[in-house]
Amino acid sequence: QVQLVESGGGLVQPGGSLRLSCRAPRLITSTFNTFVMGWYRQVPGKQRDLVATITSRMATNYDDSVKGRFTISRDNSRKMIYLQMNNLKPEDTALYYCNARSTENYWGQGTQVTVSS
Repeated sequence: QVQLVESGGGLVQPGGSLRLSCRAPRLITSTFNTFVMGWYRQVPGKQRDLVATITSRMATNYDDSVKGRFTISRDNSRKMIYLQMNNLKPEDTALYYCNARSTENYWGQGTQVTVSS
């Protein structure tokens, strides 16, 4: 079982920044490196949407809505990924999930991000 633990969510004003973290404490490094890691978000009543992904070789992919504002990064030695979110907007408000994908999909429990004045 792959355990993913997110942290870093919270309440922030529009234009502010947050940094999300996700760690995989039970994985060994070589196994972590086989996963494409990513961040997804979901608001109540809607589907879970891709925010960004990153491969073990640091190739990244972003949803158009966050390009230029969000940056995904990865530390393979620490088995962690991050999402730096700048210039946050109210429409970024959602529950953010960490994802690990190889032959199977694994999810964290989610961390809430609320952007409001």
